[in-house]
Amino acid sequence: MNPCLTLSELTEFLDGAFPSETRASLGSVVGVQAGRVRMTLDPNASMGRPGGIVAGPTLMALTDVAAYAVIIAHHGRKEMAVTNGLSISFLRACKMETIIADARLLKLGRRLATVDVRVWQGNEEHLIAQATVGYSLP
Repeated sequence: MNPCLTLSELTEFLDGAFPSETRASLGSVVGVQAGRVRMTLDPNASMGRPGGIVAGPTLMALTDVAAYAVIIAHHGRKEMAVTNGLSISFLRACKMETIIADARLLKLGRRLATVDVRVWQGNEEHLIAQATVGYSLP
């Protein structure tokens, strides 16, 4: 399935859809391909937890936004798409370094979408987290 929004159009949409004061903490779109979106996030100190690692809620937010982004990129500018389920497995500690989230559409129907999101740093083979995210579509 080919995207209906370009990288710049998707970025512009996300910038308008989320409050400006929180947008920077939700990651940046760096790639849009058929059935896929890649986002990155450079964590800051407010996203950390004891032990110098990134907190789980930060990873969940990036995962959810990446899933939303891949749906919007392929379904069109539909702001009312909402998460109806998010199951995440944290596989290893996330360092305070650039985080990459790869979101891949598993199914994009008329009313529901299912997305696989894989989160990693440095090496795609060593995942930090993996999530399955479901969205209800307007």
